Amino acid sequence: MRQPLSRELSNLLERGRDRQLRLAVTGLSQAGKTAFLTSLVNQLRHAGVEAQLDLLPAARDGRLLGAQRLNQPDLGVPRFPYDPGMAALRDTPPRWPEPTRGISELRLQLRYRPAQSSWFAPDIAHLTLDLFDYPGEWLLDLPLLQHDFYSWCQAQPLLEGEQRRALFNEWLDAVASLDPASDADEAQLAQLAEMYAQGLRRAKQAGFSDLQPGRFLLPGELSGAPVLQFFPLPHLDAPKEMLDTLPDSSLYATLAARFRYYQQQVVRPFYRDHFRRFDRQIVLVDVLGALNAGPERFEDLSRALRQLMQSFDYGKRSLLSRLFAPKIDRLAIAATKADHVTPDQHGHVVQLLEALLAEPLKDLRFANVPVKALSLAAIRATEAREVVHDGKRSSALRGTTLEGEDVLVYPGDVPNRLPNADFWQHQGFDFPSFRPMPSSSDALSHIRMDAAIDWLIGDKLA
Repeated sequence: MRQPLSRELSNLLERGRDRQLRLAVTGLSQAGKTAFLTSLVNQLRHAGVEAQLDLLPAARDGRLLGAQRLNQPDLGVPRFPYDPGMAALRDTPPRWPEPTRGISELRLQLRYRPAQSSWFAPDIAHLTLDLFDYPGEWLLDLPLLQHDFYSWCQAQPLLEGEQRRALFNEWLDAVASLDPASDADEAQLAQLAEMYAQGLRRAKQAGFSDLQPGRFLLPGELSGAPVLQFFPLPHLDAPKEMLDTLPDSSLYATLAARFRYYQQQVVRPFYRDHFRRFDRQIVLVDVLGALNAGPERFEDLSRALRQLMQSFDYGKRSLLSRLFAPKIDRLAIAATKADHVTPDQHGHVVQLLEALLAEPLKDLRFANVPVKALSLAAIRATEAREVVHDGKRSSALRGTTLEGEDVLVYPGDVPNRLPNADFWQHQGFDFPSFRPMPSSSDALSHIRMDAAIDWLIGDKLA
């Protein structure tokens, strides 16, 4: 939905004065985007009172006065559910906020005192911060724009790894005998597409990340539409040139047409209307969860992230390009759930994250795009304890599981490089899922949210 002209002009003036930032919070499913956004809003709203933001100079120096929520800039997009999220965290026992299942956004106005005053600078300045949240499942579709149907079929990892293949066995058996040149059967296509979607849902439940098309997992208003009734053909032996000559009524041509429609009518507008408008971005990664799940899921996460990072438009820009052709000019990549390992392991978490994204990070730094890798816990679920174990002092974590059991956990060591075969044979991770910790103040307890905020917007609060 297009904004009224007056609102567009107001936003343009704010961006021209460099007083407006659009921040995208992105990441794959279960990376913790809802928790991050809830904590981000909470920390900024309590910055001048209770929030512990020592790594954010504007807050540490007492210059950041806080934040207020403003009316939605786009009335056609739902508001991010901050209040329901905080209600869940304040419940007894505390609960995690429900993950978002669609696009949402929130506008904040930050008020602060500039670090240096002058005769032309106001005593109190403001920054308008637009926050955007998207389901991780929908992000998986952005790499589809780099493919046609044939290359997409070739790129699908359906047959890689025993665990993943087992989740699609029923569908793989059903499509094994399909002839691309045969006439398409609408009822058969719908049935096979649903079987493929069921495999995707099972794979997501099992912890896999590289799952396309993403809308099959969260179809929304497209549920039951023919645009979602397609699937890859895993055994394409014929050359593309020959397949492209098949009649429009053939199975191959029908699937290729639906793939193109999905690209052009679902994925491309999503990218054009939303992702190309961002100024700053944070990509959240559940690297510890993938490490915990084993080598197949860890490699699957790596592949999904590499594809995803290639889809974003990064680059530094002038004021004119900022106004009329925005690009992401500052990026944070954060390993979430840092409270699932002891503090002495946090450095290794960051090193592992950088190793996981080594090639995209090289490309970003070559393009002179400022990028920072860090580990954080947006909302703490454990507290570190020093305990005596087998006669030695060691670090441990105390927390409460989702089932209500208080536990003391001795996490394994995080490798500081990509794990080899020996690591997978001996790794001892077995992380439980924790409840959020009860908070004694209005500001949520966190790990390094202040470092993330400083990197993403701190330069605008100087």
